Amino acid sequence: MGIEELTRNAVDVLPARALEAKLKLGRPLRIKLGIDPTSPDLHLGFAYALENLRAFQEEGHEIVLIVGDYTARIGDPSGRSAERPVLPGEVLDANAKQFEQQAYRIIDPAHTTVRFNGEWLGKLTYEETVQLCRTMTVARLLERDDFAKRFAAHAPISLSELLYPLMQAYDSVAIEADIEVGGTDQLYNLLAGRDVMTQYGLEPQVVMTFPLLIGLDGAEKMSKSKANYIAVQDPPEEMFGKVMSIPDALLPQWWDVCLAREPPAAEPMDSKLALAHGIVEKWHGAEAAAGAERHFTLVVREHHAPDDVPEATLPDGDPVHVPALLVERLGLGSTSEARRLIQQGAVKVDGTAITEVDLPRERLEGATLQAGKRRFVRFHRA
Repeated sequence: MGIEELTRNAVDVLPARALEAKLKLGRPLRIKLGIDPTSPDLHLGFAYALENLRAFQEEGHEIVLIVGDYTARIGDPSGRSAERPVLPGEVLDANAKQFEQQAYRIIDPAHTTVRFNGEWLGKLTYEETVQLCRTMTVARLLERDDFAKRFAAHAPISLSELLYPLMQAYDSVAIEADIEVGGTDQLYNLLAGRDVMTQYGLEPQVVMTFPLLIGLDGAEKMSKSKANYIAVQDPPEEMFGKVMSIPDALLPQWWDVCLAREPPAAEPMDSKLALAHGIVEKWHGAEAAAGAERHFTLVVREHHAPDDVPEATLPDGDPVHVPALLVERLGLGSTSEARRLIQQGAVKVDGTAITEVDLPRERLEGATLQAGKRRFVRFHRA
């Protein structure tokens, strides 16, 4: 396989001709890719990066997935206007394990090593941390676009955030990475890895970046922290519906990134239907894709309840408080979210939108309650 195939979808391969030199070393290369363990979901944008790396594995090279269990306690500030919240360690560990299992749907576990950066970052002494800090100046750190904007706006930047690029760079030192891969928004961090490796007397890594898949909102990159993503383990009907919700302007990029094909139809709706079918088929199979499309046509386009609506019992009491019911029986995140859906006319009883937050019990007995386009429950008749 030639270098053109290995770099087919890359935006940056830096420095020029360095990858060719690495490939001539005559040994398996270590290709580093960082994992954010703040959520267990592997989304379509990250899956794209893994698909590109599978080509390296087919040539005998090794992928090293770096689970940022330690750096997640700081939070990657890339593209952020404020410091990120920190999750408990046990949650990060559980998320990382689930993420790893999903990744093996794409990459070969026989040529994959998983490392947690707490292995080395958690053991650094204060003296060693100061030594790491000496490898980069504050002026260099403030060249980062997100830091520069916050500094100019007099917005807070914690010292822990300034340390993040150095800690991610030290990951490359710890595993002696030959190549580091990331999205285009990670270019600064990846180049910082080269600088720090040089300071530790190591051959600096080659940097490769790949395009960022724009998320469901049509504005920002697909991201777990922004909740604008489709997870590869989303159920077929939910995955299909989410694809159908993207703005038409995203169709060319989504066809390219998610399916590596040109849109087969000029009409946006036809193109989007084919895209949704193709993505669901890719992750769940042809039968699931056909079923998801039938479900979408029945429920969303023809406004019927699906045939397989789950059944539930009503809680005690009369009247029934609908926001609490939506949280308990339909899995909405909060009663405030439920109230917003009611105000928007997105909550229906037997197909009719409601405006009340409290309903007589008899109106809900034997009825189908719907929230949004894809959440349904039918209540047992008394």
